[in-house]
Amino acid sequence: MENADAEYGGGGRATPAAVALETVVDPVVAVTSGTITYANGAARDAFGLVADTRETGASEWEAATVFPSWPRLEDEIHETTAGTVRRVTLEIDDDRADETAPVRYDARIHRSTERATIMFEPATGDADEPSSPAESDYAVKDRAINEAPVGITISDPDREDNPLVYVNDAYEEITGYKYDDVIGRNCRFLQGEDSSEETIAEMAAAIDAERPVTVELKNYREDGTEFWNEVTIAPVRDETGTVTHYVGFQNDVTARKEAELALETRTEELEYLLERIEGLIQDVTDVVAGATDRSGLEMDVCERIAAETGYDGAWIGERNPATGTIDVRASAGECGDTSDVTTAGGHPAATALAETEAATGTLEGTTHASFPLSYNGIEYGVLTVRTDRDRPVDDRETVILSALARAVASGVNARETSRVLETDAVVAVELTLTDRSLAPVAVSAAADCRLEYRRSVHRTDDETMSLFTVTGPDATGEALETAAADAGLDCRVVVERESECLIELAGGDDLVGWLSERGVRTEAIESEAGRARLTLEIPRSANVRSVVEAIEDRYEGTDVVSFQQRDRDPETRQEFAARLERDLTDRQFAALQRAYLSGYFEWPRPTTGEELAQTMGVSRPTFHEHLRTAEAKLCRALFDEGQLSG
Repeated sequence: MENADAEYGGGGRATPAAVALETVVDPVVAVTSGTITYANGAARDAFGLVADTRETGASEWEAATVFPSWPRLEDEIHETTAGTVRRVTLEIDDDRADETAPVRYDARIHRSTERATIMFEPATGDADEPSSPAESDYAVKDRAINEAPVGITISDPDREDNPLVYVNDAYEEITGYKYDDVIGRNCRFLQGEDSSEETIAEMAAAIDAERPVTVELKNYREDGTEFWNEVTIAPVRDETGTVTHYVGFQNDVTARKEAELALETRTEELEYLLERIEGLIQDVTDVVAGATDRSGLEMDVCERIAAETGYDGAWIGERNPATGTIDVRASAGECGDTSDVTTAGGHPAATALAETEAATGTLEGTTHASFPLSYNGIEYGVLTVRTDRDRPVDDRETVILSALARAVASGVNARETSRVLETDAVVAVELTLTDRSLAPVAVSAAADCRLEYRRSVHRTDDETMSLFTVTGPDATGEALETAAADAGLDCRVVVERESECLIELAGGDDLVGWLSERGVRTEAIESEAGRARLTLEIPRSANVRSVVEAIEDRYEGTDVVSFQQRDRDPETRQEFAARLERDLTDRQFAALQRAYLSGYFEWPRPTTGEELAQTMGVSRPTFHEHLRTAEAKLCRALFDEGQLSG
């Protein structure tokens, strides 16, 4: 016991209270920090204590040497709520008792915030049994409170400043304060500079209103360390409804609270960031729409990202198959070291290209996030952003930045596609394909014939029809329709001659349209015996390797025959045809094309205007009107260039 009993004895003249206690026939002692500071005459006689020559009761004795059961008695004193009395049965050696029958006492512990006094009475009843059922119930409740895993306190509002009169072991463990350090003090000693004044006021208001309250408050342990304390305070009332005490429960919720605060902070940061990124998406979309060339588009995108709060810099790179590196095409801001990023290294950009999905990593203490630039299976490089500090990039941010990368790739694809018609520097690629999802391959495999691609036409129902000239032993309408039907294709004979037909094929994979979306021009398709030879033109500025790999991935049995760089003529036949086609309506173009391919302009005519009109589903006069208008526009294109309209 650490609090001293200062009222009874301890040196000097005996106090009136000490003199009065000398007349009490039951043993009475006062204990301070494990030392008996006072023992009345009955106690000195009972426990064999010898006083010195000074005033009565002036001596001090070590309690542990007087009471063999002192550890238990000390615990009971420690657990006694200040201002209350506790009763416990003890066995204490008595010189007047024989060795086999130690004297048993009922010790009544009187505990205040400053001192403890113990009065001993001879015990009654069996030592192994509690003196009454009520005492057993009390003991159980007492153990439950003291061994509870949460801190428990009791304060006395009748005393000045509502001081603590009891704390359990868990409270000591949570706060670091010992029992005797806190008894008699208001619990506010746990508060500090960062304790919320609003929360403190909320607790004070609840106590003033004599109602329970639960709050979370930053408190400070005895060593000064912070912890989050979940405090519940409730009034304790007597049978009349009067509040006699307040019981408090303390629970250390530091781990949970810090996690909640971290989540709130991260959520606030992320919401702000996502709001900014949404604006970034809009700005990048505007950049993509307004860019006139690929290089300008990429630089504008990098500069816009680098200017955004939350990012230090951004760069766009492209795979270099010859060196095995990722060459930087555009960059802005602080991007880190990009001089030696290899496709086989651990940089997130290499991972994003290899796995065709977003990848993140920490380099030089900062987070780098990379996103593949891919559109319709064609690789256009990789976009990498560097965050400020070591801020992670979570799933929602990844989704938004991935959408931004797709917008950039779409813009690059549009610029590359436009260059197909504008550039004179192209790479001519020849391939062979045997994939029977392609209509000409399937038909030539089923029939003994050779198909040569003429053109693709979009119907009003959004279906694409491809025109082929067919020659060979099976170049008959019946044989071709049968072969097409077996392959799940729709075949329509436009013109049939001896050993030659002009047919429309629908169904299967739209190879020409798929290539066109990727900036590739189809020069020729020739198919025979289930094998098609494909001739393509790809701008030199495009990623030719990526285009060829996309074709190989899409169609089984693809082999590369040759690559050849070349310059186009000032205006190719295809460009002239494209220029003319832009001025013709669909009906005019179809009428002119069918008339030419069917031999309508030959003499004698192998087919009539009536037959051609039927293939278009129009009347003969309507067919001739479309044909004459188309012929006029063709003549203007040849003889009066630049004045096609009309």
